[in-house]
Amino acid sequence: MQKSASEILCSNLSQGLHAAAQPLTILRASLGNDHMDRMTREELAGLATRSAIEVERVCRLFSCLQQLVSIESIKPQLTETALLPLLAHAADGVKLLFEQDGMFLNSIVPDVCHPVLANRARTLQALSNVLLIAHTVSRTQDTVELIVSSSHPNAVRVVVKNTRSYVDEMNAEQRLNMSLADANMRSQQAGFSCSLNPFSVEIEFSGVPSADTF
Repeated sequence: MQKSASEILCSNLSQGLHAAAQPLTILRASLGNDHMDRMTREELAGLATRSAIEVERVCRLFSCLQQLVSIESIKPQLTETALLPLLAHAADGVKLLFEQDGMFLNSIVPDVCHPVLANRARTLQALSNVLLIAHTVSRTQDTVELIVSSSHPNAVRVVVKNTRSYVDEMNAEQRLNMSLADANMRSQQAGFSCSLNPFSVEIEFSGVPSADTF
């Protein structure tokens, strides 16, 4: 049975809260140390650094939860959107990250692509999230492919994949960011699916209806 939007949201929020519990537990245990007053300056500096890392992690998770609630509570405005420039923008945003880690991002796109019905901001966020997740599950010398195909005017398919990346299970932050990408696309009535062995995400957009369909 297919889950309702509210059931999916509750599941995602529960997942996010569970993920946030770990860094919060670490912070409580570290900062509640009864011996902090006897720590050296170097030990306190180390504690501050470790705590800052956990605080940043909680902030990222909390931001995801806020965005999930916003996506489900605000209906997006869909407009006729040229997809190729949007994909190029998303790829440019992560290009340096891939290069720094010795990975390759290969865009395979047609010369012409049918416009789609989409919300630019949500689509860009979803594409960026998926590319960042693809980066985290890839290794040096791996190639992540960004493939666009448009077999007919009523659908455009975008695939992000790494045929060398096999993932047993994503970590909590990866799962939450994937849920965020899924929610962003689902809010636009776009198809979204993910597989881990090998890593692949498929997004299918609806094309812009022609005048004779009205």
